[in-house]
Amino acid sequence: MGRKVLKGLHLIATPSTRPARRTRFVDAVKLAVKLGMKAGLMAPPSLEREVLFARAIAKAGSDNFGDRWFEQPLAALKNAIESEARLHEAGQMLAAMQFEKVLVDRLWAQQYFAAHPEILARPLPYPVFIVGPMRSGTTRLHRLLSADHRFSHMRSFETLCPVPYPGFTPGSDDVRPRLAKRVRRIALLANPNTLTIHPTGPFEPEEELGLLVNSMWGMKHEAQWFIPSYGRWCERQDATPAYRQMARLLKLIGWSQQVSSLRPFVLKTPQHMLDLPALLQVFPDARFIFTHRDPQAVVGSSASLAWNQTCIHSDHADPVQIGEEWLRKTRVQIERMQAARDQIAPSRMIDIAYDDVERDWRGAMARIYQFLDLEVAPAMPAMETYSHKAKRLKRHPHHYALAQYGLSPGRVMEELGDYVQRYDIAAEWAEAERG
Repeated sequence: MGRKVLKGLHLIATPSTRPARRTRFVDAVKLAVKLGMKAGLMAPPSLEREVLFARAIAKAGSDNFGDRWFEQPLAALKNAIESEARLHEAGQMLAAMQFEKVLVDRLWAQQYFAAHPEILARPLPYPVFIVGPMRSGTTRLHRLLSADHRFSHMRSFETLCPVPYPGFTPGSDDVRPRLAKRVRRIALLANPNTLTIHPTGPFEPEEELGLLVNSMWGMKHEAQWFIPSYGRWCERQDATPAYRQMARLLKLIGWSQQVSSLRPFVLKTPQHMLDLPALLQVFPDARFIFTHRDPQAVVGSSASLAWNQTCIHSDHADPVQIGEEWLRKTRVQIERMQAARDQIAPSRMIDIAYDDVERDWRGAMARIYQFLDLEVAPAMPAMETYSHKAKRLKRHPHHYALAQYGLSPGRVMEELGDYVQRYDIAAEWAEAERG
C-alpha cells in the first residue's frame, strides 16, 4: 500500500458516540399524522397492491404500466418495509406516497411513448458511466463532466420526477423544478445533514437513481429504510429489466430536454457496482470510469448517509445495524464490480483514485479526457466554474466516524483490505480514529 495517508480529510478526530439526530420538524409531522389518523381525518396508508394500483390508475386515467417485471421488486420491497423497516405513522404515509408516485410515473411514461414514438427511437450512443462505491467521489466527477456541453446529463428535478406531467411539450412550462424546490425545503427541515452529505439543487447534475426507482429497484430504498431482506433479494435477481426501463426513461429525458441525441449521456449511481452485467446488456457500447476510495471512508460515509435518511422515517433506526449492513453492502458492491470487470475490454475503462482527484482534479480530468479521446481544454472553463460553485454548495463538512456505527478501522480493513491492495488505495483515516 504505497500511497500516503491523507489524515482526516472527511472524518472527525474525536467523534461523538452517537450520530446526529433528526430535527424536531419530523417529530411534529409524525405527531400531526398520528393525531389525524386517530381523529379520522386521515386514512391509514396502505401498501397493498390492489389499493396502490387502483389509486394510480384513477389518477393517470390508464392501466398500461409497461413491462410488469417491476411488480416483483415491488412485492419484495413491500414485504421488507412491513417486516423490517418499523416506520412511524408519517413514514408509512410517505412510503405509500412514494409507491403511488412510481406507479403514476410508469403510466404517464407509457402515455408519452404511445403519443410520441420518436422518443423510443432516440439513440443512446456511447454513454459514459462513472462507477464506484457509495461516497467514493462519483458525484464530483459526474458534475465536472456534466459541465462539458459535449455530454448530456440528468438534472436533480429529473431524477426526482423522471416523467413530465401530462400535457408537457419540449419548451413549455415544466412544473417539476418547482416541485423539486419544495422537496429540498422539506428535506432541510427534516434533516439538514442529508444536504450536507449530498449538496444539490433542482438544476444540479444528478445521478439516474430515480430511473431505477421507477422499477422499484435499487439501493436508494436501502439507504432510506432499514430493509436488509429487500437488498438480499435484489442481489439474487437479474436487473436487466430495470436497466431497460432506465434506458427508455433516458430517451424520454433527452426528448424533453431537446438535446442532440448524438451527445452521449454521462451517468453515475453506485447501484451500477452491483448490476454491471445488466448494464452491459442494455448499454453494450458503454465506457466506464471506475472510482476507488479508502473503504474505511466509504463505509463510514455510507453508513452516515443511510442513518441520516433512515432516522427520518423510523423511531427505531439502529446505527449499529446500519453500520453492519453497509459494511456488508460495500463488500458486495466491490466483489460484484471486480467479477464483472472481466467482461469489459481494457480500452473501455479507466481507474481513478479519490485521493488523486482531491490532490489535483485538473490532472485527473486530463487523464479521463485522454481516455475518452476528447480535448480537455474546451471543457476546462466550465469545470472551473463548477468547482467554485461546488464550494459554495458544500458550505459545511460532512462529519462522521465508524465508531458511531459500531465499527472500527481494523474491522473494515479485515474485510476490505484486499480491495485497498488491488487498487493501491490511499488511507484517509485520521490517526486518532485509527488508534
